[in-house]
Amino acid sequence: MKIFVSLDLEGVAGIVDWQQCVAAGDDYAVGRDLALGEVNAAIEGIIAAGKISSAGGTSPAGGPSSVGGTSPVSGTEILINDAHSVMRNLPPSLLAGRAAYLSGRFKPLYMMQGLDSSFDAIVFLGYHSAAGTPGILSHTYNPKAIADVRLDGVSTGEAGLNALVAQHFGVPVAVITGDQYVGPEAEPFCPGVTTIVVKESISRYAAVSVHPETARELVRDGVREALAQRGGLVAPQIAMPATLEVRFTSPDMAEQATWIQGVRRLDHVTVALTGDEPLALYQAFIALVYLTRSLVEN
Repeated sequence: MKIFVSLDLEGVAGIVDWQQCVAAGDDYAVGRDLALGEVNAAIEGIIAAGKISSAGGTSPAGGPSSVGGTSPVSGTEILINDAHSVMRNLPPSLLAGRAAYLSGRFKPLYMMQGLDSSFDAIVFLGYHSAAGTPGILSHTYNPKAIADVRLDGVSTGEAGLNALVAQHFGVPVAVITGDQYVGPEAEPFCPGVTTIVVKESISRYAAVSVHPETARELVRDGVREALAQRGGLVAPQIAMPATLEVRFTSPDMAEQATWIQGVRRLDHVTVALTGDEPLALYQAFIALVYLTRSLVEN
């Protein structure tokens, strides 16, 4: 069995403030430890599911091989893609199960870098809700630039956008973890996804989190159960061609976005792009993210 984990931090139990999410933050060490705990719990759940699959005679997926850490116990391959902020938030030597760790910035496929058709399933770990929602630390890719994203008219956060990459490679999204909003947002784009709620958002900056040990148990058990039954999952099936509408926080960003071929202006702050191939549509969106970031940083 081969599993891809896309890691964010805002959806981890106990994290409620940017100071816990960025390297310069006063409480970053706390956030990092909380995230590591849930990552290792997910890894333990993946390994347990791999043992169930082996006992049941389920063979690993075929296809081309990519980098992935193999557990010496179960033979299960696990790749953790650190997809938060500068994307180097974990101490690699403390990862469980000898999981491989993809870290560092400027990845062409961003939160989905490393995924290919050889993987059996995807776990979205520590995810948050979309920009404009009351979920904890809600945003969509760049909180300073993007006010809303709609995929064929449906507001979506990062899970729905990332599902485009999963669809291209034909890999199902088995699990998403975070607050009470992430599951309903993901479901229209990730059929059959299991939602593991580790905290209830009260506002964008307040949440009731379960105890970290309880969160790890929920993640471990939920991932194990979802992956043990992954045979019934299907990859995202977003109808193509599809249209992305992106609303920015300023007209300058919308103007800059039109420099990318195929992007059209809808109003002062909104642009749209249409594509008939899910990976190309996602890559065009990521180009918008990188391009408009220059205006935020300057």
